[in-house]
This record gives sequence, C-alpha cells and structure tokens, in this order.
Amino acid sequence: MQRWRNALFGVGLSLFGVVLTGCGSPAGTPAAGGPSTSGMITAVGAENEYGNLISQIGGKAVSVQSIMTNPNVDPHTYEADTANARFVSAAQLIVQNGIGYDSFMNHLESASPVKGRIVVTVANVLGYGPNTPNPHLWYNPSTMPRLAPIVAADLSKLDPQEHTYFEQNASHFIQSLQPWTQAVQRVHSEFPGAPVAVTEPVADYLLQACGLSIRTPWAFQAAIMNGVDPSPQDVAVEENLLKQRQVKLFVYNQQAVDATTSSLLGIARANHIPVVGVYETMPPDYSYQSWMVTETNAFYNALKNHSSMVTLH
Repeated sequence: MQRWRNALFGVGLSLFGVVLTGCGSPAGTPAAGGPSTSGMITAVGAENEYGNLISQIGGKAVSVQSIMTNPNVDPHTYEADTANARFVSAAQLIVQNGIGYDSFMNHLESASPVKGRIVVTVANVLGYGPNTPNPHLWYNPSTMPRLAPIVAADLSKLDPQEHTYFEQNASHFIQSLQPWTQAVQRVHSEFPGAPVAVTEPVADYLLQACGLSIRTPWAFQAAIMNGVDPSPQDVAVEENLLKQRQVKLFVYNQQAVDATTSSLLGIARANHIPVVGVYETMPPDYSYQSWMVTETNAFYNALKNHSSMVTLH
C-alpha cells in the first residue's frame, strides 16, 4: 500500500463533520462556500508549491492557504487536521496533486461540499493516468507552465473582473521560469548521460529533463517511497553504485529518511560521491522558481565541482 494513500485523520471523517458544523467562522474567515469578507477569492494548495503558484497568479485578488508546508515532515504520511478542514471548507478554489499523493484532500472536500467550488487535480488536468508511478509532478519542468493558465482561467471564473490581471500574472510566472530552463539546459549540455543514484523518485522528472541517467533500480525507489523495505538484492545494487563509484551524484530525499537511506548517505560520503538533498515540500523563504533553480544548480555544482548540498539553507 502506498504510503500516501489514505494517510488520514487521527479523529476520523465523522468528527470533521462535527467540527465543521459546530464551529462558526473565525473573524475575517469566510463561511463555507461564501465569498471572502475581504472580497478576495479563497484558495487552497494541498502542497505549498501549488499554493505558491496560486498566490503568484492570484496576487492581490486571492487569499491562499497551503496544507502541506513543513519540509521536515514526510508528506507521504501526512495526517490532515481540523485546521486543514476549516481551510478546505472555506475554499472556492483548490489545487491538489492527485494520483494518490494527497488523497486526504478528497475526504476533506467530501466532508464540506461547496456549491461552485473548483477543484483542480493536477494529474488529471495534465493528462497523467491513474497508474502513473511517480507522483512528484512539480519536479517536471513542464508541469507549472501548463498549469499556470489553467489556474488563471479558473480564478477568472470566480472573479471575471480580474480576468486580464490573472492572465498577465500567469504569463509573467511562465516567463519567470526561464532561469530554471537555462539551468536545466546547462546540465544537459555539459553532462549528458551522467550516471546518478537516488533514494526515491522525488526529483526523477527533473534529473531526466537534465539528461542524467538514473541507475537506482525502480523497485528500490518505489519501496523507499512507499515505506516498505527494499529487497536485499536491490539494496546491494544501490550500495555497489556508491561503493564502486559507478555514479557521479547521489540525490537524497531529506523528507523520507530511514535506516536504509541514512546508511546509503554514509556510504556516499565515505566514497566521496557528492550529495544533493531534495525536498517534496517547498522550503521556507523560497518561491517555486527559486527552489527549482537552486536544486538544479546544485546538480550542476555536484557534477562540475564535486560539491555537495545536502540541505537547503
């Protein structure tokens, strides 16, 4: 069973219904389904990278809350709480990842149905099938440029008077991704096919866009992602990639750490393999753009200068 599937509530769905009906809206918080008391659209990003996108496009016209915001917590085991339920109950627009990564959102939405609410499931609107093995869609450089105009159009449905404003912001957002595109192209042009190892497929889409060759067996990546023990054979393959220096870079998920991945980190360091830490949740003080540029430049620096960036600062 995948780690993220139905990682839900210590209190159960029925209690959410009780909480939602038994509590009034706090001052300044819109009632479920109603317009914001400030006249702004209320929106929720299930992951803060999507919340950041909504905020950049919505600007002054949108109030955004993100559900998963802590880069020190494994998002696959995230448990929603009553504060999350309140945010969802007030939301006129929700953007969520889909393909099982944030299925708790479906339960929150069902617990507080709102007429006219727009729910954007990224995997669905971008054409990913339900059996897509890697749910970390925001690491794919094509995801946000395709998603931005969809979000702008949906915000325009909720506030038609700001249609031009939302479209302009979406266009600006897409243009602002150019430094990331250039960073990806730089890695691709200078290190095509460079072999890398990973703990799980968090940044696989980006590594592939950079033209790098992921040597870690998929079965190993999937096991770590799903919170199960990888086979001894796959562990041996992964260890040998590092011990025999068959890879030029080790990409380490900082949000899903266990005895196996910690051991691999030690092996990589002992064998002088540069390490880059990646995150599933956007770290504080970053925008989506600066986050992706920083990670991509870290890949480049590891391959070019043999330097590590185990954590983002």
